[in-house]
Amino acid sequence: MKKLLLAVALFGIVACQQNKIGFVNTVKVMTDYQEKIDVEAKYKIRGEAFAKKRDSISQIFQLEAQAFQARAQKLSQSKAQEEYAVIQQKSQFIGQQLQQEELALQQSSQTEMDSLVSKVKEEIVVYGKANNFTYVLSGGEGGSVLYGTEANDITDAVLKILNDKYKK
Repeated sequence: MKKLLLAVALFGIVACQQNKIGFVNTVKVMTDYQEKIDVEAKYKIRGEAFAKKRDSISQIFQLEAQAFQARAQKLSQSKAQEEYAVIQQKSQFIGQQLQQEELALQQSSQTEMDSLVSKVKEEIVVYGKANNFTYVLSGGEGGSVLYGTEANDITDAVLKILNDKYKK
């Protein structure tokens, strides 16, 4: 019986030593990852440029509409209705064009962010394998780690690797 207990205890010690567990605060990684910061800045600039373009097109169109209203009083009712229909079509066309451009910008941004998330996950897997981790858990908001010791936190190591690779 003593030999059985000794074997179970020894097995338990060996099993515990084989499982190396770490965690990554993914919120911190995504907040401090320089490539993500740069991508956000790029799309912020593109978004601001789009907003300026949209505003200037809207102002130009409003001026056209006001000019039409002033002219419409001097036109016959049928001619005014024709021009009004043309202005409505132009308004719809401009609105559709701007909506498509905005959607394309959003999709492009989302695609790049999805790519970054995949890159981060891949790097975590590579780091985990290279450092003989049995498990690497996700921490931060919505993560599965409620508590972990500092010794098991590999966030900074993964973040350093990602930022170093991005600099190159």
